[in-house]
Amino acid sequence: MDDETAEIELLQQNLNKTRQISKRMTTILESFDTRLAKLEKSILPLHTAAQILNRRRSNIDQTLARIEEMSVNHEDLAADEDLILRGPQPGQLNVYKDAMERLNTSIAFNAADLDLAATSRLVETGAKRLAQLYTQVVAEGSSGTTPAPGSEFMLSSFPSSLLPTLSPVVQFLRTLPQPVTHPSHPAAQTIFNTLKDAQKGYADMRGNWAVKCLEGQGKRLVARADTVDPLATGREFREWVELMLGTAEEEYKLLLELSPLSTVPAIALSFGTLMIPILKLFGTVLNQLTTLMKKSLQKYSFLALSAYEGMISLQRHWDDLLARRGPDFSAEKNESKDGVQSLRALCLRSFPEFLADIKLAAMTRGSDTSVKLMDFTVSTVEYFQKVPEVQDAVESALYALGDGNWKMGEGVQVGKGKDDDDSTILEHFLHDIVTTAITSLTTISRTSRRPAFGSIFLLNNISYLRHNLLRSPSSSDILALISPSTSESLNHTFRTAKAGYFEANFSPLMLSISDDPKDKSGKSAAKEKFTRFFDLLDEVVERHKLAKVLEEDQQSRSEIEDEIVMLVIPSFQMFTQKQKDKEFSKSKSLQYIKRTADDVESQLRSLF
Repeated sequence: MDDETAEIELLQQNLNKTRQISKRMTTILESFDTRLAKLEKSILPLHTAAQILNRRRSNIDQTLARIEEMSVNHEDLAADEDLILRGPQPGQLNVYKDAMERLNTSIAFNAADLDLAATSRLVETGAKRLAQLYTQVVAEGSSGTTPAPGSEFMLSSFPSSLLPTLSPVVQFLRTLPQPVTHPSHPAAQTIFNTLKDAQKGYADMRGNWAVKCLEGQGKRLVARADTVDPLATGREFREWVELMLGTAEEEYKLLLELSPLSTVPAIALSFGTLMIPILKLFGTVLNQLTTLMKKSLQKYSFLALSAYEGMISLQRHWDDLLARRGPDFSAEKNESKDGVQSLRALCLRSFPEFLADIKLAAMTRGSDTSVKLMDFTVSTVEYFQKVPEVQDAVESALYALGDGNWKMGEGVQVGKGKDDDDSTILEHFLHDIVTTAITSLTTISRTSRRPAFGSIFLLNNISYLRHNLLRSPSSSDILALISPSTSESLNHTFRTAKAGYFEANFSPLMLSISDDPKDKSGKSAAKEKFTRFFDLLDEVVERHKLAKVLEEDQQSRSEIEDEIVMLVIPSFQMFTQKQKDKEFSKSKSLQYIKRTADDVESQLRSLF
């Protein structure tokens, strides 16, 4: 136990000594840290001052080197002046650029022995010489042979062979001093004006060159409009406008690449200048077409509709291009929207005028024996055939006109149909066309002084409408345009016309062999009936030689042929059967039953 106590006391003494040693070391380290902080505080200003001195020394060295370089370059100033005055020579553009840069450097450092005014004028001269080279190359790239009208046309953006010459010039012109970038440079304003003029010249040349390439196609379009299908001309007009917009789009991209002044306002101003001749050409071609359409609107109504549809489809592209013009061009003037408005006005006029022409045709009175198709009957079918190709334009124009307003106030509810979809308003309009045509045809048929021919006339025309619109249209799209009420009107009128045809041409035949209860002398009456029947049959045959029935509809011809045979032959057979035992005359030359039932049927079938 005494040994353990002794060891504990020894450990206690060692621990105390260790604490004393640690305390002394901590005191020494704290003292050392304090001395280091004081040393750092003393050395920092010296270090900072040394860095400033090093920078100043570097700037002084660079300035001395530049002054020495300027001194050397000053000796070649006369040579640079001669080079600038001669202008950039072929293959020496880099030499010219170096000379211009040396002059601008001299102005920037304002050498003591420098004639600032003379050097500024020399820099201005150099800028003008470069601008002249720029304009010369642009003029060369904006000339040549234009595409022949009617050929496949694609306007090249710029001759690729000239770009290696022009592009370096453009890049250097953009680095020349201007008021925005070098406000203190004495030649900056003059250089800016020079570049501005050069860029305006570029826009004029490229715009006029685009017009030369486009106007041949435009003139051909107008010249052929009187001989080509109106829908085809309208599509060709859309393609031409699309080509014009594509050309303008390419020119805008080229302007961004080749303009000396590349700021947004400068590009916008130049593009507006470039578009002036292009828009003027567009206006000229459109005015010529609208003038032609106004002379005969019904002839060219589908040209107006087709062109209108094309302009509507391109409106977004138009707006995008015209929005790129600068503020100097009136924001209120939008050539494309003006063109759309003028075309839409023609479209709106065409609808009531087409109906009016059909109505006026009812006052036309042709020959009493005429059974031909009326012009408005054919034009009505053609109208239906063409509508699907420009349906969007027709619906848009009809909606702008208003449901029923094409009747020009004849019992119209203005504004009716605003809540309807466009297909409904189109069905309403086409229904009115059909019913107006039916009314006019019925009126004309009733004015004929020979009802038999009038009935054939009505049957032929109504059958033509029904066949081409309902039974065998040229396109399934036509059926989609015809409402149930329109279909019912055509079918009902056809049935009425067919009944009228039977009544006027074959009822007298039937009456001539019908039984008469008041007739007491059967043999004499039978003789008269047979004579009357065959005389009337001969008249019908002769009439049908002059008036062909349903030439345009073989199916309906066959149907009516069978119906007539079924109507006449049974009655004729029945009448003949009743009279077969009677001896009308002993003379063989007086035969009252001239033809058998088979002969009569053959004659009736020969009518068709």
